[in-house]
Amino acid sequence: MRILQIAPPWIPVPPYTYGGIELSISWLTDELVRRGHDVTLLATGDSKTLANLIPVWPKSLWRAKLNTPHAVFSLLYEKLLSIHKEFDIIHDHCEFYTVPLFKSMNVPVVSTIHHPVYEEMIILFKKFPEINYVAISKHQKKSAPGVNFVKTIYHGLPVEKYPFNPRPKDYLLWLSKITPGKGLAEAIDVAQLAKEKLIISGVIPKECQDYFEYRIQPKIDNKQIQFLGASNFEKKIELFANAKALLYPIRRPEPFGLVVIEAMACGAPVIAYTEGSMPELIKHGKNGFLVKTKEEMVEALKKLNKIKRIDCRRQVTRRFSLRKMVNKYEALYNTLLKNHKNNGK
Repeated sequence: MRILQIAPPWIPVPPYTYGGIELSISWLTDELVRRGHDVTLLATGDSKTLANLIPVWPKSLWRAKLNTPHAVFSLLYEKLLSIHKEFDIIHDHCEFYTVPLFKSMNVPVVSTIHHPVYEEMIILFKKFPEINYVAISKHQKKSAPGVNFVKTIYHGLPVEKYPFNPRPKDYLLWLSKITPGKGLAEAIDVAQLAKEKLIISGVIPKECQDYFEYRIQPKIDNKQIQFLGASNFEKKIELFANAKALLYPIRRPEPFGLVVIEAMACGAPVIAYTEGSMPELIKHGKNGFLVKTKEEMVEALKKLNKIKRIDCRRQVTRRFSLRKMVNKYEALYNTLLKNHKNNGK
């Protein structure tokens, strides 16, 4: 198949540090190439891929620091409109930025929704029912009634890139983008209540700089509570593999949570609030714990010795492998293309 993958231009594919969406796009795109498909990636020029790369701007927007970054989206639209007829399938990852463009295109379009789905997004997506939306969790799909979700496909990762460590070091880990909804302040409170060491790693978005400086930084003593800044892939893997658990006290309707399966792939159990997709990823008492409060999270830490780290790894291998994810997308592409041809389009 001739497949076009469209990535948001904010972060390169794959990301240098933070970027769960871009990491998933990279894995999917490169695996489709390995399977013999003719794949093109529409992304920024600092991306690296096995596919044919069409750059929409030399640098990703978070790195380029442009005065009018949204102008680059118009450049993306212009390029997409000029090349879309060359492909059998278009797979879009830009969500609300791009959906109106596909109404007049005579090509099957898949749109994976990577973010929580809020009311204004539902209103928009329902206006374009011809798009084949993919949810990344059952909870995400359920949160958007009336949207044309044709499939739920969990993220998958190349497990072989995540070394399993049965003997972790004595620290807890929090790793994500540093925003209020990701629960970093709560994770620090839990570590302090439990008298545990906590290592923090994450990128600080410009709009959350005040949150970090006034809410988080005063709690960092670089002894019990340590902040390492953003981590590249290799450093992130090291942190996951050596952590005795990942704390994930998230307070938003998390659509998936890639860091959860990344941590478990290395053997680290995850203790999370029961929000969004967490019950779909975490089997309580098997590969982590689902809790509702900071106090319950502290109590769960006392039960970590009941979790077998190899069970965390096996859960990811069985349910969240890259092979399984790409198989499902490949099957969806084939079905849509067959239906498109049968309808005489």
